[in-house]
Amino acid sequence: MKILIIEDESELAKSIAEYLSGENYLCEFAATYHEAMNKIAVFQYDCILLDITLPDGNGLKILEELKKEQKQDGVIIISAKNALDDKIRGLQIGADDYLTKPFHLSELTARIYSVIRRKQFSSTNVVKQNELQIDLLSKTVAVNNKIIVLTKKEFDLLIYFIGNKNRVISKSTLAEHLSGDFADMLENHDFVYAHVKNLKKKLYDAGCDHYLKTVYGTGYKWEST
Repeated sequence: MKILIIEDESELAKSIAEYLSGENYLCEFAATYHEAMNKIAVFQYDCILLDITLPDGNGLKILEELKKEQKQDGVIIISAKNALDDKIRGLQIGADDYLTKPFHLSELTARIYSVIRRKQFSSTNVVKQNELQIDLLSKTVAVNNKIIVLTKKEFDLLIYFIGNKNRVISKSTLAEHLSGDFADMLENHDFVYAHVKNLKKKLYDAGCDHYLKTVYGTGYKWEST
């Protein structure tokens, strides 16, 4: 799962990223309005943490642009402002949640999880597809009630595929999802193939049906009826 932290307080942004990394989130940063606008124009995020007050612009304008472009990134406003008008305005524009500084990082993590769960998995904690069961809270995967062990990358890929079921996802999109900004620096996306191959093998060896399909020359698709 990929998070964009739009926050000009570098120490706060760093502490948030360190905590979320421990929860298996991939974090990217934007410290200014213009940097944030450039990132949301190019990349897609599972959740955006948005500070309203930025040195070169208003964070609510970023939110307006996201909604104008009909992007589906989850948005949690994090701001030192506790004014009711700001909160109402942000929620009216389309923010998913609002958290006032200072806050506990554990609460922020719970809010992020709630937003992603609501947007991608219809507010459930357990995702089921026939013999496959995924517990989003404990981050465990079971096939025919038997737990299988996945790496962090494999689990992230599985959740991403299921969250985008019946859609063809390109290797470049998967590379960007797994590596963020660093994907552009890689000579090739062979690491995506390796992770997908390992995920497929673990699922199939455990008795899972062939839901994850290779679309040759294009990418991959998780099929769900």
